[in-house]
Amino acid sequence: MTVVKVILVDDHEMVRLGLKSFLNLQENIEVIAEGKTGQEGIDLALSLKPDVVVMDLVMPEMDGVEATLAILKEWKEAKILVLTSYLDNEKIYPVIKAGAKGYMLKTSSAAEIHNAILKVSRGELAIETEVDNKFKYHQNHPDLHDDLTARERDILACLAKGYDNQTIADELFISLKTVKTHVSNILAKLQVDDRTQAVVYAFQHHLVPQDDQ
Repeated sequence: MTVVKVILVDDHEMVRLGLKSFLNLQENIEVIAEGKTGQEGIDLALSLKPDVVVMDLVMPEMDGVEATLAILKEWKEAKILVLTSYLDNEKIYPVIKAGAKGYMLKTSSAAEIHNAILKVSRGELAIETEVDNKFKYHQNHPDLHDDLTARERDILACLAKGYDNQTIADELFISLKTVKTHVSNILAKLQVDDRTQAVVYAFQHHLVPQDDQ
């Protein structure tokens, strides 16, 4: 039986203790180290090369997004699962764009977190149900983006880079009004409510070039 080696990165000792106690009771998971800051998470991940890094988002010194970016910059094969209390767009989008393979809430059940760690260890995407519903990943409709035009795909790639409408207009040498029209069309075609959801859809369906991720 394969045992998944995990490091926990969270600034709350009780969270780490509770999670470690549960995970170490599982036959297929072993917690090999703990960190309480983003920097400690980076150091542990790069030195120990665990199968999965379970990463909190809000921590002192360096947050989980910055730590995720730093780890993946040095170790592209790293598999990072975010475990946080935050469900808002501005938290979810940056960390998924950074390359995290999973996003779970601390209110998730122990069994759900256990399953998410195993999925991430296999290279699969693990998104907590409430987050999944909120962002309408449309896993059963992978062809929604087939109707995007070449120009709309260009604009979607710009959205994935975090560009605002004016920056996109300047980048593609088109008018601001044209950008707004295209963005509106992209949201409609992907059946999402906002730009963040469109970008998450793009990353999930590999519509963004690897160099932009």
